[in-house]
Amino acid sequence: MNFLSKSHIIAGPEYKRWWTIPAALFINLSIGQAYAFSVFNLPLTRVIGITESAPDDWPLTTLGWVFTLAYVFLGLSAGLAGKWQERVGPRMSGFVAALCFGGGLLLAALGVFLHEIWLLYIGYGVIGGSGLGLGFTTPISTLIRWFPDRRGLATGLAIMGFGGGAIIAAPVSEALMGYFSSPSSVGVWETFVVLGSVYLVAIMVGAFMFRVPAEDKGKLEAAEEPYVAGVSVESAMRTRQFYLLWTIMLLNVTAGIGVLGQASPMIQEAFDSFSASAAAAFVALLSFFNMGGRLLWASLSDVIGRQATFSVFFTVGPLLYMAVPFAGHAGSVTLFVTCFALILTMYGGGFASLPAYVADVFGTRDVGPIHGRLLTALSVAGILGPVLVNYIRQYQIENGVSAERAYDVTMYVMAVLLAAGFFCNRAIRPVIGAEKI
Repeated sequence: MNFLSKSHIIAGPEYKRWWTIPAALFINLSIGQAYAFSVFNLPLTRVIGITESAPDDWPLTTLGWVFTLAYVFLGLSAGLAGKWQERVGPRMSGFVAALCFGGGLLLAALGVFLHEIWLLYIGYGVIGGSGLGLGFTTPISTLIRWFPDRRGLATGLAIMGFGGGAIIAAPVSEALMGYFSSPSSVGVWETFVVLGSVYLVAIMVGAFMFRVPAEDKGKLEAAEEPYVAGVSVESAMRTRQFYLLWTIMLLNVTAGIGVLGQASPMIQEAFDSFSASAAAAFVALLSFFNMGGRLLWASLSDVIGRQATFSVFFTVGPLLYMAVPFAGHAGSVTLFVTCFALILTMYGGGFASLPAYVADVFGTRDVGPIHGRLLTALSVAGILGPVLVNYIRQYQIENGVSAERAYDVTMYVMAVLLAAGFFCNRAIRPVIGAEKI
C-alpha cells in the first residue's frame, strides 16, 4: 500500500497548487450528498405500503436518526482521525473515506431492501458518517499549507463542494427513485446502490489527485505572508479559545442542520401545493446557496476578518429564523425560500471559514487536527438540530397544531441559539504562540 503513503505524493516542481482544488471538489461534491438525504425521508416511510405508509413502515422520527447518526460520526471521525490524517497524508485518508462513504451507502441499500432499520443506521449513519468526516477533513491541512496567503478562498473553494453536492444529488436521486419505482418498490434501495458505486469511484479519483508540498515549499507560489508555526493540538485544547470556537460551531450548525435534515418534508407540509419533485428542487436550491455561501463568506473573511464574518452570521441569522413563521402564515413561498436560502449561505460560510479561523487563532502547525477536534461539535449538533425539529414538530402535532405551523416554535429556538453565538464569537482572541513569525 506504499502508493497511498504520504512519502509517495510529494509534489514535484511542475505541480501547481491550484490542482488541489479540483481534487478536494471531487471528494466534497460526493459527500455533499448527505445534504440531500431529506428527499429519501417520505419515500422511506412507504417502503412497505409503497403508495402510503403501512403500519410496519418507519415513521419520520425513526428515520431522522439516520441523518443524525451520520453527523454524529462525521464529527467523531473528524475529531479522532486528525493526527492520523496528518501522518498518512490526503491520499490514504481519501481512500479510506471512499470505502466508508460508498460502502456505507451500499450497506444502507441492503437495509432498505430487507427493511432492517439497524442496517440503515450502521450503513449510512455510522460507516457513511465516518466517510463524511474523513472526506471533509482530508483536504483541509493540505490546502492551508498550499495557500497560506489565501486561506479563506482556498478552503471556501474546496468546501463549497460539500455544500453543493445536493444540487446534483437531490434531482438525480429523485429521478433515480422515479426510474426504479415499481408496484413493489419505492426505488430507494436501488438508488442507494447507484449512488454508492458512483461516489466510491469519484472520491477515489479526488484522493489520487492530491500532492503535498515538500517541507521547503511551505510558501510555494504564495504571496507575502510567512508560514505560521502556531501551537499544537494538545495546547490548543487547553485554551478558552478552543471551546469558544467549538461552541459557535455547535450553535451555527445546530440551527442549519435541523433545517437541512427536514427541508423536503418541511416545505411540503408548510405549503400543500408543493409536490415531492418541487421539494427536491427546494433542497437543491438550498444546496446551491449553501455552496455559494461557502465561497462568498470565506472569501469575504479574508478581507473583513473571520470574527467579523461570524458576527454577521449571529446578527442576521436570528432575524431570518424569526421571519420564517411569518412567511408560512402569510402563505409567501418566496419569503419562506428566501429566508432559508440566506440562512444556508451563512451555515455553509461557517464551515468554510472555520479552518482559516483556526489558523488565525492557533497558527498552522496543527490546523488539521485542531479543525478536526472542533468538528466534534457536529456530533452534538447532529443530534440537537434534528431532534429540535422532529420532536418539537411531533409534540406540536400531537397537541392539535396544524402541520404547516408545527415548525414555528423550532424557528424561534434556533434564533435564540444564534443570538447566543454572537457573544461567544466576540470573546475570541488569538492565542500566544499563534502570532506571525
